[in-house]
Amino acid sequence: MPSLVTDPGIIHYETYGRGRPVLLLHGWLGSWELWRDTIEVLGSEFRTYALDFFGFGESGLVTDIQPQERRESFTVPTYVEMVYQFMERLGIKKAPLIGHSMGGTVSLSTAIQHPEKVVKVCVIGSPINGNSLNLLLKLSGNPTVASVFWLFGGRGLLLFLRGYSYLMARDGRAMSRMMARDTSKISMDSFFQSIGTLRQTDLRPDLNRVSMSTMGMYGKRDIIVRPSENKTLKQGVSHARIEWFEDAGHFIMMDSPERFTNTLLDWLHNG
Repeated sequence: MPSLVTDPGIIHYETYGRGRPVLLLHGWLGSWELWRDTIEVLGSEFRTYALDFFGFGESGLVTDIQPQERRESFTVPTYVEMVYQFMERLGIKKAPLIGHSMGGTVSLSTAIQHPEKVVKVCVIGSPINGNSLNLLLKLSGNPTVASVFWLFGGRGLLLFLRGYSYLMARDGRAMSRMMARDTSKISMDSFFQSIGTLRQTDLRPDLNRVSMSTMGMYGKRDIIVRPSENKTLKQGVSHARIEWFEDAGHFIMMDSPERFTNTLLDWLHNG
């Protein structure tokens, strides 16, 4: 797996295919592996990059970073800057950004702050307003609550997610395996800081600055982010294309894989 060294730390990413670049950004507690199947499909036509955010997957901070800087390194604004630096250092002038959950919020934030770098933007089950997160995720941004999950070296979180996974996706067993793999690589800091800043994010006042092609995918059965966020996106970005998945939850790429990839390809070509 390739890596890119930046001032804050090392960005690990997966890349596949040739052609115009496309960036894929994972959600909270996830990693690039969420996109394993998507990369294979998009990679047949595009140069596809899937990043690990700092504190997730294999991306990490430099070991000598100061405590205060570390406390500010797992935030939505930091991840926006991380995407910008990644594109700059690899010489990617412009690209579509496709993000799931927190990754979609980062994608949309990047489109607002660095529109010159973003050709088009797609959000998948993403909170536009952090208040749309379910209560459990909101509470997870509290250090005290996070410390409870981190009892016994994080095993409490792992045990909880093994059961909760069966409510998040149609294939609960596959979801549980993915969660177990990804959460084994995170720290308490990256756990509560990232969700804490996501909870406080509200992009609604700045959505009128999004002029590029935009698409939102939302599942009716989503129990992580209120599905009505599709309306919030549409209200702020009137030209946004909304794809509604009646039979999918938060992980649309797992619940409805064929329609998901077909919709992405159609949008990349024609959106």
